[in-house]
Amino acid sequence: MMKRLMGLDLGDKTIGVAVSDPMGWTAQGITVIRRVSHERDFQALRQLIDEYEVQEIVLGLPKNMDGTVGERGKLSLAYAERIKGTLGLPVVLWDERLTTVAATRTLLEADVSRAKRKQVVDKMAAALLLQTYMDSKAKG
Repeated sequence: MMKRLMGLDLGDKTIGVAVSDPMGWTAQGITVIRRVSHERDFQALRQLIDEYEVQEIVLGLPKNMDGTVGERGKLSLAYAERIKGTLGLPVVLWDERLTTVAATRTLLEADVSRAKRKQVVDKMAAALLLQTYMDSKAKG
């Protein structure tokens, strides 16, 4: 059996969460965590990690279009260290430059209303992030 992965799309106010199926083939957006405090973030993440038996986390690393890591990227790097320390799981940082853009475009093409889009774009971005990571591993 493959190890189950969790994809996280880290934002200022929310964290989009996706998990892989047990075989590691498909990613499914499962929820959006409203960020209140690091303690609450990690309580919510721990609950999901236990529920889905997650063994590795794929965290979006926002890069500048030229490939450099800016302020947002530095926040993700720091968050990755905190995840490792608090949750004790390995963290893979994955370039997420276009996932939120792609998720929004997909929802627009599906004619999803603005209010509904706001609710689902973060978990959809997390699913796209995780799916592109898994696809790259399958090819590699």
